[in-house]
Parts: sequence; C-alpha cells; structure tokens
Amino acid sequence: MMGTHHALCGAAAWVALTSTAPGFPAISAAPIAPEYVVMGAVLCAGAALLPDLDHPSATIAHAIPGVGRAATGAISGLAGGHRRGTHSLLAAAGIVLLASLPFTLPALLAGACGAALLAFALRVLGLRGGWPAAWALGAAAALGIGALTPGLWALLGPIVLVGWITHLAGDILTRGGLPLLWPLRPRAPRALRRVPVLRALWLRSGNFALPILGRTGSRREWALLLPIGAYALIGICVNLPLIIGG
Repeated sequence: MMGTHHALCGAAAWVALTSTAPGFPAISAAPIAPEYVVMGAVLCAGAALLPDLDHPSATIAHAIPGVGRAATGAISGLAGGHRRGTHSLLAAAGIVLLASLPFTLPALLAGACGAALLAFALRVLGLRGGWPAAWALGAAAALGIGALTPGLWALLGPIVLVGWITHLAGDILTRGGLPLLWPLRPRAPRALRRVPVLRALWLRSGNFALPILGRTGSRREWALLLPIGAYALIGICVNLPLIIGG
C-alpha cells in the first residue's frame, strides 16, 4: 500500500476507535475527548508509516538528510530487508507490549516523538515546502499539544500501536502479502500450491496475503482509500465543533 494511503488508514482507524461525535458512525471502542480524537488522528497518520522504517527509499527515510537514510538502512539490515521483520507478527507483538507498559515518556522526549509523527504525516499527505515546512509545523503543533493538551502524550503508545497494526492490515491486502511468521518463512505444501485460491493466500515466498487490492497503488486500492480518506476527514471535522463548544 502507498504511503499516503497508509497515513489515511491510520487516521481513519483512530477516529473510528475513539470518536463519540453525535451522529457520526464509529466503533468508539476507546472513547476519548474530542481534542484527543483530532490530534490523535494526525499523529496516528504519521505512526502508520513507521513499519516502513525498513525501507531506505521510503518517504520518511528523507526526513533528516543523511541521518534518515542511514537509520532506515540500519533498520532494514536488522529486519532482513523491506517488508520483513517490521511487518511481522513478532514486531506487532513487540509494539503491543510497549504500548501496554505502564509508563509515560518525559515531556520533552514525548514532544519530540510527537513532532516527528506529525512531520511524517504532513509530508506524506502532500504538505508543500518539503521537510523543512513539515518539521516546522510538526514542532509547532507538538508545542501546542504540550501546552494545551499534554495528556495526549500518554496515548503515544496506543497511537503507535493503532498506526502500526493498520499499516500491516493494509499491506496484507496487497498481492505481495506479509511475512507474518518472520524470521520463519514457511513455504506452502506443494499440494496447496496447486489450488488457485490457496496459493494466492500462502505465497511461494512464505508470505501470507489476502490480495483483494491487487498490486500496490492499484485502482482497487484507490477505490478503497477515497472513502476511507473522506471518513477520516469528516471524523476530524465533526469533532472540531465539540472542542470549541467544550
């Protein structure tokens, strides 16, 4: 799935899980204050890009000249390449564990992490001005959060978790699938590889897929993401008056 689409899915997932705006369709599994819904959605859009830290050519690899590509290159080496370790159930379990730990980051570190997630989201969603503008706006927004809604930083773990899982869900819907059992890469038995439907779900590479979107960037992917993006935007907009009214 394309980076912009990952970001939109992350924002939509956060809105669906947390919003309780009247008349707005949402799961509301973890309802929170509307200001946390709005800013959390943007942060989650950035968090939904994090599994691609294993790709030295991904958008976020260019966030800091030189440093970004070096960091993503190192992560790629540890993960075994793109769509390997960071896209596995093992990585997802690690994120679940981190998100469930009963601690909060120091305010300065939380603000820096938040600024990075905001910058990632703004850049991949098409902000003009390149990375300097994305970092400037991300830092300004993070300072605003720290001053007005510092409690949002306590939700950074869940935000990253929702974004991460949303990313994996998006990629498994494409033809390439994911190495869910990494570092193991079990190949489907030969008998299963002869069954047309099953060989599309359990690939020769050892990846697993539910390839309803076809290849990355396909028309089917665009057809799915247009309403998802609209849902995220509407969800943010219907929560804004609740912030002002509150």
